[in-house]
Order: sequence, then C-alpha cells, then structure tokens
Amino acid sequence: MNIKQKAKSFRFLLLTMLGIIVGGTLHAQTVTGKVTSSNDGSPLAGATVLVEGTTVGAFTDDQGRYSVNAGSGANLIFSFVGYARQTIAVEGRSVIDVVMEATDATLEEVVVVGYGTVKKKDLTGAVSSIKADDFNAGIIVAPDQLVQGKVAGVQIMTNSGQPGGTATFRIRGNASVRAGNQPLFVVDGVPLDGRTARPDVGLNGIGASPSANPLNFINPNDIESIDVLKDASATAIYGSRGANGVVIITTKRGKAGAPSISYNASVGVSSILKRLDVLTGDEYRATLQDYGLTGGNFGGSEDALGAILRNGITQNYNISINGGNDQGRYRISSSYLDQEGIVQKSGLKKYTSSFNGTYNFLNDRLTIDMNLLASHNREQIAPISNDAGFTGSLIGQALQWFPTRPLRKANGDLDIELGSTTINPLAMLEANDDVANTTNVLASISPSFKITDNLQYKFLYSVNHGNGLRRSQIASWINIQGVEGRGWAAFSNNVLTTQQFTHTLNYNTSLGSNVDLNAVAGYEYMKFENRGMNLSGQDFLTDEIPYNNILQNSSQSSRGIGSFVDPTAELQSFFGRANVNIQGKYLFTATVRADGSSKFGDNNKYGVFPSFAAAWNLANEDFLSGSPFESLKLRAGWGQTGNQEFPAGAAQERYAFGNNGVFNGLENVANPDLRWETSTTLNVGLDFSVANGRIYGSLDYFNRSTTDLLFNFETIQPAPAGRYWVNLDGEVINSGFEYLINAFIISSDNISWEVGINGAFLTNVLKNYVGPSVLTGALHGQGITGTTVQRLESDQPLNAFYTREWQGIGENGLDILTDNGNTFYYLGDPNPDVLLGITSSFTAGKFSANINFNGAFGHQIYNNTANTILPIGNLNSGRNIAASLLDVDNQENLSNSIKASSRYLEKGDYLKLTNATLAYNLGDLFNGYVKGARVFVTGQNLFVLTNFTGFDPEINVDKQVNGVPSFGIEYAVYPTARSIIAGVSFSF
Repeated sequence: MNIKQKAKSFRFLLLTMLGIIVGGTLHAQTVTGKVTSSNDGSPLAGATVLVEGTTVGAFTDDQGRYSVNAGSGANLIFSFVGYARQTIAVEGRSVIDVVMEATDATLEEVVVVGYGTVKKKDLTGAVSSIKADDFNAGIIVAPDQLVQGKVAGVQIMTNSGQPGGTATFRIRGNASVRAGNQPLFVVDGVPLDGRTARPDVGLNGIGASPSANPLNFINPNDIESIDVLKDASATAIYGSRGANGVVIITTKRGKAGAPSISYNASVGVSSILKRLDVLTGDEYRATLQDYGLTGGNFGGSEDALGAILRNGITQNYNISINGGNDQGRYRISSSYLDQEGIVQKSGLKKYTSSFNGTYNFLNDRLTIDMNLLASHNREQIAPISNDAGFTGSLIGQALQWFPTRPLRKANGDLDIELGSTTINPLAMLEANDDVANTTNVLASISPSFKITDNLQYKFLYSVNHGNGLRRSQIASWINIQGVEGRGWAAFSNNVLTTQQFTHTLNYNTSLGSNVDLNAVAGYEYMKFENRGMNLSGQDFLTDEIPYNNILQNSSQSSRGIGSFVDPTAELQSFFGRANVNIQGKYLFTATVRADGSSKFGDNNKYGVFPSFAAAWNLANEDFLSGSPFESLKLRAGWGQTGNQEFPAGAAQERYAFGNNGVFNGLENVANPDLRWETSTTLNVGLDFSVANGRIYGSLDYFNRSTTDLLFNFETIQPAPAGRYWVNLDGEVINSGFEYLINAFIISSDNISWEVGINGAFLTNVLKNYVGPSVLTGALHGQGITGTTVQRLESDQPLNAFYTREWQGIGENGLDILTDNGNTFYYLGDPNPDVLLGITSSFTAGKFSANINFNGAFGHQIYNNTANTILPIGNLNSGRNIAASLLDVDNQENLSNSIKASSRYLEKGDYLKLTNATLAYNLGDLFNGYVKGARVFVTGQNLFVLTNFTGFDPEINVDKQVNGVPSFGIEYAVYPTARSIIAGVSFSF
C-alpha cells in the first residue's frame, strides 16, 4: 500500500470516528433504582451499573441510587468492589432495586492452571492472572507484550526493534547455563514447541539476523486471559518443561445469545525512541582540526541514521462474530496488521483467522470443543545482525558514516566506493532484499464425556504446523567483502510440526459436609518434528533479475546446498493432581508427573516431578472475626520441575555429511547417562484484601535451585572430534521476594481510580561449580574479533561480566587499565536486582485513562556499540565517533587501541512509560444499531528514564557462544520505536 492509500485509510478512520461522535443518538428507556449491601442494608455509593454488551452505565450516588438508559430487553450488570457481581434482565421494568452480596470479587475470578481451572481464592501456588481489560495497549504483535510490567518477578525485553522480533521472557531470573530459559507457553491447552518456522539466515558479509517471535502467529485481540505460573507447585503438572515457569494463554470463546459482530480498527505512526549522540558535520570538522587531521572533510553535513529511518505507519483491523445458545456456541475472528518498521524496507504484514466452537449433546453429557488458529506473516527484514564484523550491518554503517560526506553524489547516484570498507547505508538498504513468509496452523479438537455427575473424561488432539520460506539476496554492486562483484542469494525453508494426544479424567466430589475433593489424572503423548533446507549461490550474470529467481545461474563453485532433519523428539507423560478443600479454610494440593523423553540417555529416559502445597484461609477463622481483612491466605509450596529444552538427539551418537560427497564424521558423542536438568522450588506467599476489597495484593518469597545442569563441550583428544552433552556439577540458585499491591483510591461519585504496583527483589548465583570457566557474551566489530566478556564462574551470577578494569584516560591519551589490561576481573552483573511495574486506571464518566510503567534496576549492560562502532580511532579512517568521547578529562589519543573493558559497562537502570491510553466511551449509537462504541488514543514507549547511552536499556542482543546464552549486551540493534495510535471499537 503506497503513502497516498495509507493517508486515505487514515482519513477514512478519522471520519468514521467523527461520524460516530456527531451522528450517534441513544435510543433507550430510563431505569432507576437503589443498590444496598446485604450486610446491613446500607446504600452502596459508587457501585457500577452497566448495560451488558455496551459501555453505557452509571455510578450510584451517596444514597445508592442510580439512573441509566437501557432497552427493555437489555441486561444490567451491577458490580462493586468487595461484592458479588449480578446480572439482571430489565424486562420492561423502570425500577430495579438490588441487594448485593458481600464478597471479595477478585477472589472469585477463575484462574487457568494446568489441565483445569480454579478460583483465585482456592489457589495454593504462585499464579498471576491478567485479564483482557488489563492488557497493555499499543502496537502489539505477540501476546508476551500484553503483560509486560504487569506481573511481579517477570522481565520481558525485546531482542530487536524489528517488527515481529523475538523477546527475552524471564520468570524469576535465569536458571539454566545452556538449556532454554524461556517459559513454556500453552495456548488453549496446547503446549507450544517454543521455536518458530521462520528460517534464520546469516547474510553474507553482514552476519546472522535476529530471530522472529514464535508467538507471532497468535492475534492478541483474540486473547481472553494470560495466566503466569511461577512456582513449582503450580508448574509441576508440566513436569520436564515447567522449570522456567508456564504462561497459559486462553483465547476468547463464543457466548450464548443472538449473533453479534465486534470490530476495532486503529492507525498509528512510529518513530525512533532515542537517537545516539554522534558528531554532526560541523562538530566533525571541528574535531578534525583539534586533532590536526586534514582529511575527512567533504564539505557536507549528513545525518546518515536519519536517512535510513522513517515514520512508520501501522494499520490494524480486527473483526469477530460470536453467538449461539446453551447447546452450542461459536466465535469466528479475522485480523490484518500492517506494520511499517521505522527502518526503511522493514515491516510485518500479519493475517490471522480463528474459529472455536463448543457444542453439547446427549443432554449435555457430551461436549465437543474445537479450536483453529491460522496465520500468515510476511516479514521484510532489514540487514541488521547480531554479529556483524568490522564493516558492520545497517545501523553500525549509518552511525559510522562520514557526517561531512553526502550519501548521494551531485547527480543523485549513491556514493559507493568500491574496495572500501566504509559502506553507504542507503546503498546497503537498496542492495539488500530479505523477505520471509511464515504460515502457522494450530488446530485442536477435544471431546469430553460426563461418565457420572462427578467423573468426566476428556480427550484432546492437537496439531501445530509451521512452514517458513525465506528469500535473501545482496546485489553485486555493493562494496561488501566477498559480495562485491559477485552478489549473493539464499533460499531457506523450515517446517515444524508438533502433535499432541492427551487423555484426562477429572473427578469432583464432597467427602463430607465440609470437605471437597477435585482430582485429575492423565496421560499425554507429544511428538516434535523439525526439518529444513537451504540453497545459496553467487556470481550471477545479471542484476536485472532477482537472484533468487535464477539460483541455477550461480557459479558451481559458489553454490551451497544443505538440508537437515532433526531426530524426532517424543515425550510420554503420566500425571495427576489432587486438590482438597476443608471448610474453605485449609487447602491442599499434591501433584506428580512422570515424563519419558527420547532426548535423554538410555539409562535416564524417565524423570518424576512431584510437588506439594498448602494454604490456610486465615480470614475464615473465628479468631480473626472482626479484623480488617476480608481475605487473608497463607500459602506454602515445594516442588520439582525439569528442563529438556535442548537439541533432539543430544544424548545420541550423530554424524554429519558435508557437500560434494564429503563425510564430516562424528558430530555428537552419545551419553547414555544424560539426565534431566531439575529445578527445586520453595515458595511461601501471603494473599490479602482489606477495606471491602479496595486494597488487595500478595507477597511471595521463593528459592529455586537448579541442578544437573545440561551443557555440551567439545570432545578432548584422543576422543573422536565432535561435541558431547553432560550434566554439570553445581547449581544455579535464584531467590527473591515479590510483591503486588492494588488499591482503589477513588470508587464513588462517577469517578474511579485504581493504582497498582508490582515488584521483585532478585538474586542469582552459580554455586558449587568446579569445572572450567565457560565463556560467552561474544563481542563483534573492528579490532575485537574473538573477545568475550561473560563467564560462568562459581559463586558469581550467571553471565557475570569479566573484562579489563578501566580507570580512565591518562595524560598520554591512552586507556589506564588495572594490571596493564593483563587481568580480567568480575566487574558487573547483567541480572537486575529489582524489577518494577506501575499501573494506573482512571475513569470519570465516559472518559478513561490508563498508564503502565515498567523498570529494572541494579544491573549492568555492555555497550558493544560504543566499544567498536564509535571509538576515537574512527577519525583516522574517516568514520564517525560518539560525541561523548570529546568530554573525557584528557584528549583521547587516536591510537588508543580498541579493547574490551569496564569503560563500556554501563548502569542499566531504567523506568519506561510503556503505554498510556486515553479513551472516550460513546455508548450505543444510531438508534442502538451500533453498541459500545469507543474511541481511543494510545502512546507506546513514550519515554524512558535512564543513564544508559545506547538506544534502549530494555534490550538483549543474542551474543551466545557455542549455544551458551548471553545476557545484557547491546550491539548496533534495530532501534526501539515510539508510537502514537488512534482507534475505534464497537459492536453490532
């Protein structure tokens, strides 16, 4: 879609919203009444009365009275903090009085846990539940963005600002030294593979581009709730995949009633959140004079970074239809997202559709649930990599470009100097074409049958299939070493398929007048398959035809052909859980799961993961009668979970085959004793609410110890060449304290204001490790090849920064380093000590405002960009430098060598206004044909408070070494965007 078409769409949206505002009229009768408390009959001031399915409503006054416009066939929803919600049909009445039953409404919420649900008040584990009304707003591509800053102890960071880029999701810190640290995501009962079918590609001369988010196939608008399971008593039901926590995503379901259509649309504009401070043309010329340099002044003043950036336009449209009756309900949805990246020639087009249905048969004894999620993503990917060398990728090239040298010649041609290592970023954009198309289908069917009133059998079959195709090429006329005069192209394909068969029996009964039992037992089988292929070539005869269309025209010696099929991974599981509730006071949960995985050695195929938890509802005890607490629950739990997120076939003997009939020999050495990585967690928590539920929250202490750490080493001679997987001695200990407090500051007189704060204090340490130092955190850029800045060392946090200690610039203009730079010291920790989230929701009449902050403190970030992209030595080679280099006490010598040191370790503390939304509820319009109309404006990533000098402290570039993950390094990343979005939503 071109600029004119996008502008036309934007005008159409604005005119639509204006028409709704100006042309809408209400058509309803007036209903009045009084709302009182069941406790003593006193009036409830500030209770909400809402017309169901709309945003039309009112608050009760000081006498508990209300007046609202509602159709004779409408339903009124009455709600008040600390009281049970009621829905009452109008049925033509003009007066409706309501007596509300006192309770803690938040505790009546249903939370989704593994293979079932439970009321929040009956939870024994550490679980956080976020509903759709509380999700983050803005340009949301993947579901993890919806809960950023909303859950205590959870840190979510982008790995790249590229639209659809992947994210780092950590629950209670890093726990694994080599296996995955991401949580398990479960969508409508289906555990996901955790990978994406979009192929990763190493662009010739540029490096490996960041991965895509594996959750991109889900439409965030289809999600009803996200439940985060944090401790082992909550996650043990997922056994070998629950060590890093579990995130359960529940999509919206159809509701009984006449068919209704819901629609929302938004248009937004995005620009860069922060520019790096590099020299302008005039500053560059002045600096050249200060250093006595005569070259490098081309007479211009060029903003190369600005030249490759743009104001990206995003359009997002969602429509859904739902309806049904008691015998069957359905929901159908479709969406279209077109997000232009703030870097030219980058963006994401996302098409999704979904269907779910629930149908009852045999007098409601047989129920069949069906789900289908389908998506197609088309990504245009900018040439920005995680590991570019001294010539850099696009962002590094733009930052380094001569600020005095025009990007184009006087005749308009791009300024390209063949044979030079300085690359024109505009030329790089034009020379590169990189497009990925990924199609995903997640389908499931689940019949369930009530054998008796207390016993129900349920079967679930699901298939999750992803197919990714990527076409990448770089033109021969760009001056990239190895590409210049030759060109380069690659075609890649990945296919991921997961199948699941789950059988469960659920039993509910009363074991007496005051004892309730809920038990579930199950068997599950999962099968994971992954395969792919790639083709590449160079030396094409023409630039007039896309190289990917003539790969056969490449020279034979340049062609690369590769394909792979991972060993099929199979997981067989038996599990059970029992919940006992005694008098509503004493709650007990016991869980066990036995997992057998083909990934592990012959001697350790199965692992058993138990957990136990108990809770005491103190507020129900007589000795707390009359206390200020409506609810007060003490929780304690212990359990074990596992981690098997490492390559299939790791315990097996595997061989590799090369090109042209070459046999590469042994690649992986068998280890029949390889076993599970196990996390043991102790959690103690307290849930509370006071003042009729106007203040509520939770406190949690946890201690998690991870042992039998999975790792792989290169074999040591005389063993055959290759790598082998082992369980390391040692343990990773994560411990901390979490808190969540929400308070209704105002809840009366047509005004409500709720404020929430969540946070965590975390510690992370590797203990009792006696093996060799494991290096990771690879740095890239000119003069620093092969350097690492992170280690795994006993008694230090994971990914501890080990580097030279920098003490400043000496009088000779050279770095002063402790021990002359010959010794590397432990100098920083990338793991935050403190996580923080702040939310505020304010409503006044039809206006509402919501804001969300999130932050992290007490950690360091290594600025690889400042280290190698913008050093002082660039002046000798005609490249730009960081403006901050001119602020040092002594003028830095141009010959000061580029070395890794603590000079580039920066405090990562930040507080970011993640999103803010201002909305106006228009209610029913056009004689009631349009219902619940709402217009809104959202700002996303509005500002960040930090002293970090890079683009964004909330970033994590993948700088792993041999699969050992890094954490807390920034390197010429795709910048974060600030966005302003306007939208409208309504239903029919």
